[in-house]
Amino acid sequence: MKLSRTLTALVAFGITSAAWSQSKTIYIGMNGGPMEKAYTSQVLPDFEKANNVKVVVVPGTSSDVLAKLLANRNSPQIHVAFLDDGVMARAVSMGICQKLDDTPVLKELYPFARLKDDMGAGVQLGMTGIGYNTKLFKEKGWAPPTSWMDFADPKYKGKVVFQSASSSTFGLHGFLAINRLLGGSEKNVEPGFSKWATTVGPNVVEYIPNSAKLSEMITTGEAGLFPLTPTAIGDLKDKGLPVAYVAPKEGAVLLLVDLCVVKNNPDPALAQKLAQFLLSAPAQTKAAEAGKQIPTNTQAKMTPEMDKNLGDLNALAKKVTVVDWDTINANRAQWDQRWNQQIEK
Repeated sequence: MKLSRTLTALVAFGITSAAWSQSKTIYIGMNGGPMEKAYTSQVLPDFEKANNVKVVVVPGTSSDVLAKLLANRNSPQIHVAFLDDGVMARAVSMGICQKLDDTPVLKELYPFARLKDDMGAGVQLGMTGIGYNTKLFKEKGWAPPTSWMDFADPKYKGKVVFQSASSSTFGLHGFLAINRLLGGSEKNVEPGFSKWATTVGPNVVEYIPNSAKLSEMITTGEAGLFPLTPTAIGDLKDKGLPVAYVAPKEGAVLLLVDLCVVKNNPDPALAQKLAQFLLSAPAQTKAAEAGKQIPTNTQAKMTPEMDKNLGDLNALAKKVTVVDWDTINANRAQWDQRWNQQIEK
């Protein structure tokens, strides 16, 4: 019996009967690069196999993904979205997300990883702390940094690199942490802005818009001290750079990648199922193995290398500083303008 033209075409393009039998495709928005690679290689295949579906990643920054969701809010094509916590706060306030189903996995998460009213949850834990150039510190005979206020220590003059608070979450976190130690809060950033020129400012060799230039500046010895997360430090180490991470004694600043089920998505039941899977201990254990993703599920396991670099994650999590994103988002435009005119003038 001759194959039909349709089946012949499918075979010609390498589409097997197993692929043909998959009746559904589900879309997830997330950062491209290492995160996308980790999830597509080792995490999502388990869900696909168990549910006979195809999960397609729509890559982009958090702002890109949010823009897509807003543009198609009445008939969204994305079922589940990964967004940085500041952007997620905006998405929730705009009505983009629907409440997560109340399942046992939510109780396994660190309390701070559950968004208000369970409109989303943290899927990856980050902690903005201090990154430093171990080669430079050894050459100078400097002990590892311990405090956010080390950025203001005169001995680091010309060796501090600070990401712009107006364009980088790392820079914003560093500014807010120092602002707190100077007597401020998210509702009062005056101490940080007014005292910057006499504390951290004199030590800064360059303000950079994001962390892309850090590799070069670490290699040349220009960058000695900078705000960063353990995951970002791990990526730099993988490139062979001499760096280490320190959780400041006052506490690192919480930096979550959150997920939410998109409101009005084409298959809410399957989207909820995917969200619960991604929050589970098995999925987050695989994400840690594949891409050094720090879990938000307390029952998930990290790799021995991650355990060694981070130490006691539960102890670090208890000290983490949680910022007020509602206040930040309400005032961000004003802060950005002031930062650009006053700090990076």
